[in-house]
Amino acid sequence: MKKRKAKAAALAPAELAGNFTRGMVATGLLAAIQDRWTADKPSNRKVLRLALQGGAALASGIATAESLRRADVARAVLALAGGAVSVMAVEMLLNPSPRQPAQEVEIG
Repeated sequence: MKKRKAKAAALAPAELAGNFTRGMVATGLLAAIQDRWTADKPSNRKVLRLALQGGAALASGIATAESLRRADVARAVLALAGGAVSVMAVEMLLNPSPRQPAQEVEIG
């Protein structure tokens, strides 16, 4: 009887954590150094927000690409949705300028 090779999970926690860390460090360096010599230096909070979003985006992108390469569409969609939710959550939690609620328009 032939043994089937188990598919390596594109969403393995250790692999995702490594990809997240790579993305976070790379994006954090860019955010911290770019525009550092202008009048408006980025705040530490903005650098953290961008670094976390970069880590989530890279980890999600790699997991999505690996899942698509293996023709595992369900995992690809899950990885993409997880990355989008992560980026949006960090944006909402660490964005220094709160969004104003939309005002209702009266009709009539």
